[in-house]
Amino acid sequence: MAKRELTKEEVRQMVKDEDIRFLRVMFTDLLGTIKSVDLPVSQLEKLLDNKIMFDGSSIDGFVRIEESDMYLYPDMSTWLVFPWGAEHGKVARVICSVHNTDGTPFSGDPRNNLKRVLKDMQKLGFKDFNIGPEPEFFLFKLDENGNPTTKVNDQENYFDMEPADRGEDCRRDIVLALEKMGFDVEAAHHEVAPGQHEVDFKYANALEAADNIQTFKLVVKTIAKNYGLHATFMPKPLSGINGSGMHLNMSLFSQDGKNAFYDENDKDQLSQTAYHFLGGLMKHARSFTAICDPIVNSYKRLVPGYEAPVYVAWSTSNRSPLVRIPNDRGMGTRLELRSADPSANPYLAIASVLEAGLDGLRNDLPPVHNIDENIYQMSLAERQEKGIVNLPDTLHNALKDLATDDVIKGSMGEHLYKSFMEAKTREYDSYRQHVSDWERHQYMEQY
Repeated sequence: MAKRELTKEEVRQMVKDEDIRFLRVMFTDLLGTIKSVDLPVSQLEKLLDNKIMFDGSSIDGFVRIEESDMYLYPDMSTWLVFPWGAEHGKVARVICSVHNTDGTPFSGDPRNNLKRVLKDMQKLGFKDFNIGPEPEFFLFKLDENGNPTTKVNDQENYFDMEPADRGEDCRRDIVLALEKMGFDVEAAHHEVAPGQHEVDFKYANALEAADNIQTFKLVVKTIAKNYGLHATFMPKPLSGINGSGMHLNMSLFSQDGKNAFYDENDKDQLSQTAYHFLGGLMKHARSFTAICDPIVNSYKRLVPGYEAPVYVAWSTSNRSPLVRIPNDRGMGTRLELRSADPSANPYLAIASVLEAGLDGLRNDLPPVHNIDENIYQMSLAERQEKGIVNLPDTLHNALKDLATDDVIKGSMGEHLYKSFMEAKTREYDSYRQHVSDWERHQYMEQY
């Protein structure tokens, strides 16, 4: 159930009761970077009246300088108080959507875009698209100047209980901070790679889930810094070990509050809605990979041998395909997309997979590529025989797939798509021009 939006009077009362001194007004740019404006509490009425203005031309992917004036409209269901920094006065946070000067929602705002796609979903008769994210991150030590190193804080493994150290204490305090901010934390544990951690929190409707991911990243980085550590959501910070993913557990709910993916009479207890949604995910997987894995480094994670998916397939019984169907049924029936990573802009990523699934529903797409074998152990000929294709192996190839897919382009809208392609093409061109240490080591003497 979506959080209730607070009334202006309730906000005024909370500011008074909790002695709030500062307001942090947050939004997200094209690349998924959190932007914020800090206001003294004296500006509360201006915020409540949607009169906070900023220069949109200075934000990646927004507008040209001659169209720069933009407004921040607060979503008062996202109001919360940070559990740190009280010695300088309590800080309340609210997430905003970006609007044009005429009051209309700005189409280049990723949050507005997700709202648009959700409205399209509701027109098909569904009430909610729920997302349970599983973002992973690494903790690295800092050097004497406070800069991040590549030295992890431990050498533990999956679910290991570390000896009491800064990493374990840091993760514990992350959980405590999240709970104080209203998160329902379900689990926190060490991940497979040294220095890698995961904190799982309860699913929420798509918009709230995207907001939660952004808040989670902010909390993790803030708490880590307090421990003299650097937290990174970079997908593959180190060679030779697992990278960080952000599995997206997703389910559609009908207007009567029932899970639309569940059918007790099916052999796998999946509904036709689930199968057609799967069909859409399979059809558009290579295209939405550019959005769900949006940086050059993402494709260092999507390689065989490190648990990340490489092949476009789905299964109810193994973890090697792109989409896994966890065992829960009834209200817990869901599809787990395993390719996304935490560098993704969550608003754009969720919109893209939802639009892919909706295309499957609109066109009754069949759920092709149901593979219950371990795909990593198949030969190329066996994969080809079953029609299994690879995910893109570079950002460049992912962008090429995106450019040919009108459905996934439509999940972004014209403004965001054009800005995204321009930014990512520049990024890949810059990468192509860089000569790495690996290349010098491999080729300098040989040639």
